[in-house]
Amino acid sequence: MSDGEGLAGSARPGGRTARTRDAVRRATLGELADKGFDGLTVEAVAARSGVHKTTVYRRWRNAAGLAADALDLAADEPWPVPDTGTIRGDLRAITELVRTGFADPDQGPTARALVSAAVHDPTTAAALRGFLIGRLAQAEPVVERAVERGELPVGTNPGEVLRSAVAPVYYRLFITREPVDAAHALRAADAAVSAARAGVFVIDGA
Repeated sequence: MSDGEGLAGSARPGGRTARTRDAVRRATLGELADKGFDGLTVEAVAARSGVHKTTVYRRWRNAAGLAADALDLAADEPWPVPDTGTIRGDLRAITELVRTGFADPDQGPTARALVSAAVHDPTTAAALRGFLIGRLAQAEPVVERAVERGELPVGTNPGEVLRSAVAPVYYRLFITREPVDAAHALRAADAAVSAARAGVFVIDGA
């Protein structure tokens, strides 16, 4: 994915550029948590990060660039993919991880702000899409292991199983704006398992 600013290849690990990018990212996430995307400004991020405003404008340009780059950096971070020994246990752990992530009092507001920003801004939408695709790719081994164990049919598409599991959680959170409790997350996972076992996600070339 791209943040539209050409930053993905510019940071050198341990260098000043990397430190600047990390400081700006932390400030961006802090501003998103406090004010949401609508309140995110280059000036506030510059003040919060201690990076000169001119530098922030030159490298990130605007709020969309700041939010997208924060997602770019997050996409490279490892995700705690479960390995419970069963596909039901793994998918239940994943849907619960999604649910609790958005409910977390510290991380939840930032995550919700980024999703809301993606609805209105194409730059952030592209970055969020890349972030989510990366998360799905990291989680695909839970389905691959289930196929190897004989829990799911050969040819089951891992990405489609995972999308089916988490989609109801996102739907309630961001479309209908309904509460999501642990029972909702478990049912979403169980429905995906049932469909997968029935061969719904067996796709040629998977």
